Amino acid sequence: MRPAKDSVLFVDDEEINLFIFEKSFEKDFKVITASSGREGLDKLKSHSNEIKVVISDMRMPEMDGLMFIEEARSLFDEISYFILTGFSFNKELESALENKLIDQIFKKPFDYESIKKAVGLNSQSSF
Repeated sequence: MRPAKDSVLFVDDEEINLFIFEKSFEKDFKVITASSGREGLDKLKSHSNEIKVVISDMRMPEMDGLMFIEEARSLFDEISYFILTGFSFNKELESALENKLIDQIFKKPFDYESIKKAVGLNSQSSF
């Protein structure tokens, strides 16, 4: 019997990024997507027993990635949280790393192998 795929929640306000991420990792992990921080929180609440990792875009309207992760971590602290950004690192991101709000920062365009290695979930791609 094959082990169940672990789930990754990917949050990004751009539909094309959600599509690309999902297609890139669908053989490795169960990918759940959300197009906003609010939707991400809803998905966490409805899939909390299966989501092991959250990767969020940094720049989003209404609620940026760190605001989303701060609220999500207050509800689900056992999950690993990552930021994906196309912008330079700044003091806000450095502080989030130092304070362990996030585990790591990925740069856009994302590197498939770096993300796969960092999240370290059960994969079924070898079956």
